[in-house]
Amino acid sequence: YIGVGVGAIIVDNGGRLFLARRGPEAKNERGLWEFPGGSVEFGEKLAQALQREMREEYGVEIAVGELLDVVDHILPEEGQHWVSPAFICTIAAGEPSIREPGKCTEIGWFHPDEMPDESLTQITRVNLAHYRELIQAKTR
Repeated sequence: YIGVGVGAIIVDNGGRLFLARRGPEAKNERGLWEFPGGSVEFGEKLAQALQREMREEYGVEIAVGELLDVVDHILPEEGQHWVSPAFICTIAAGEPSIREPGKCTEIGWFHPDEMPDESLTQITRVNLAHYRELIQAKTR
C-alpha cells in the first residue's frame, strides 16, 4: 500500500510538543508515541486533511504553519509506504482530548529535549530530528 499521510508538529506557547500514543486500532506502529496526523482523502489539500484529522481525533482547531519536512515512511513488515509531509502547527481553539480511543490511548505535551525517544514511531523520530535542527538554527 502507498498512501499520503500528513503530520502536525503542534507547538504550545512554552515550546512543548504534542504527542499521541497510537492505539490498538491504529494502521501501524501501535503503542508508540507520534506527532499526530492522518491520511489525506481524495481531493483534500494537505492543510485541510491535517485540520480535519485534528478536529476528529482531538477536538481542536489548528493553525497550519510552515512545512517542516517530507519523509518516506516505509514499513516493509506491514506492507505500507506513506509519503508524509509534516507541518509546524499551533492550536487555534480548543483543548486536546482523545476522541477516538481505539486509535489513540494517551496524549501529552513534551519539551523537545524530554521526549520519549525510545518509544517514538519511525517517522516521529525523523520529524523530531528535523525539528531540533530547525530550532538550533533559529537560536544561532
